[in-house]
Amino acid sequence: MTIYVALLRAVNVGGTGKMRMSDLKALCTKLGFRRVETYIASVNIVFYSDEAPMKVLALLKEGLLSLAGKEVGVFLRTAAQMRTILSCNPFPDREPRFSYAIFLDEKPPADTVAACRGRVQEELQVGRREIYVHYPQGMGKSKLRIPAARFGTARSMNTVAKLVEMSNRN
Repeated sequence: MTIYVALLRAVNVGGTGKMRMSDLKALCTKLGFRRVETYIASVNIVFYSDEAPMKVLALLKEGLLSLAGKEVGVFLRTAAQMRTILSCNPFPDREPRFSYAIFLDEKPPADTVAACRGRVQEELQVGRREIYVHYPQGMGKSKLRIPAARFGTARSMNTVAKLVEMSNRN
């Protein structure tokens, strides 16, 4: 049995794609996932499944299409992968609420950092399937544009740490 963490994209953020956590939890239970927990309105889900990652991802995407009436981006990681993402944070001495992991489906392109626009004081580092970013003035004040992150979803290192904690106790 594997503990998974699913991060949904563009749901309950900035008024887009509203989804009740109770409906999401019920969907995951209906899909056969066990010990389902959700965390904050940006839609993070921690659960157990016996299924392989690609099967879990397919089940989630299909179920979310039915629930939301549109495709919903889903980024899936195991609990072990989330621990690695947290431990590989290249900005451990920075304020965690200003440091983010942007989750992607694939490895970021080699030119990810060079292709950025509007970079002032932000620091970036490419991870395995993530882009780490430190926004010294906060993400909301930044003009940084990261083309490789266009279809990803960002979580603060505070949120990543909380998801790791949840997956450790789950």
